[in-house]
Amino acid sequence: MDFRLTDEQSLIAETVREFAEAEIRPHVREWDEAQGFPTELYGKMGELGLMGVMIPEEYGGVGLGALELSTVMEELGRVDPAVALAVAAHNGLCVGHLSVAASDEQKRRFFPKLATGEWVGCWGLTEAQAGSDAAGTQTRAEWSEERNGWVLNGSKTFNTNGARAHVAVVVAVTSPGLGTKGISAFIIEADTPGYRIGRKEDKLGMRASDTVELILEDCVVPAENLLGERDLGFVDALKVLDRGRISIGALSVGIAQGALEAALDYAQERRQFGKPIASFEAIRSKLARMAARTRTARAMVYRAATLRARGESFKLAASMGKLYASEVGMWVAEEAVQIFGGYGYVKDYPVEKFFRDAKLCTIGEGTSEIQRLVISRQLLV
Repeated sequence: MDFRLTDEQSLIAETVREFAEAEIRPHVREWDEAQGFPTELYGKMGELGLMGVMIPEEYGGVGLGALELSTVMEELGRVDPAVALAVAAHNGLCVGHLSVAASDEQKRRFFPKLATGEWVGCWGLTEAQAGSDAAGTQTRAEWSEERNGWVLNGSKTFNTNGARAHVAVVVAVTSPGLGTKGISAFIIEADTPGYRIGRKEDKLGMRASDTVELILEDCVVPAENLLGERDLGFVDALKVLDRGRISIGALSVGIAQGALEAALDYAQERRQFGKPIASFEAIRSKLARMAARTRTARAMVYRAATLRARGESFKLAASMGKLYASEVGMWVAEEAVQIFGGYGYVKDYPVEKFFRDAKLCTIGEGTSEIQRLVISRQLLV
């Protein structure tokens, strides 16, 4: 399988890299400390097509594939993983669920504004008592003839983009007692009465990307905002997660690449005992292993993206790629900190932030432990 990028894909990667260097890198530390980036950045990314990478052209998107989205995630993650995470949640989760289950009418309503960045999307699956065990979902949706809509009550945790989202895709129990076979998905616009933002999480890393609680209190959602078939929301959510894992894998590769590049530059500039530390065998060995694992992670993620683009089964490849790339991203970032020594532990240098940001990738979109469970189940079929 040839993972070399085409000329068009290489141009996309180069364009995103130039954008990230010009519009994002100068502000990385500022946004990290402020725990947020300007809302206008969504619009700028929308102008480049980054908010509608896989939305079909007929709905205002650019109609590209999984491999192109992977290159976008990598190039953004190489500079600021928090911005990349926001784009991944928008494209891979909110838009991803709409792509899986939305009707033509729903796509016409929501895709055009989501594609331009005028609207931002988020996705609500996790709850305080329902993380990896989504069958434990407590949020309820009950049909009300009186209100002519679904009445939702409950809350969702760890919602990326939640504070600034115009549209949220939320899953809720519609047939109690059926477990995952009784869960449905709903499209909720942020101005819907009964929908509000709760606690904002104070996180270890990815701090410029907002993560909040969504609270639903007698939130009435019209019948036309049921997303997909009733009680099949969890089935669709699993498809969304399979796709989203490719994006998080690519983001992890970006973190590894960014940390590696920083370590390479520093090792050639930093002098000890009268010569650059890059001349020491211990440092050379670290850099070689960091580069080899980063390239391997990229190949695994690209393989999953290529399988998806071909319409072939990619579930196993996506979990393998996400598992390996996320753990490599964490490992490479830690090795980069070690190469920087004491300077790697302070915020004046980028590897401290890569180290903090990388950890989320081993947790979000299914923990490493869940990935191993998915992989083993696929192998033992």
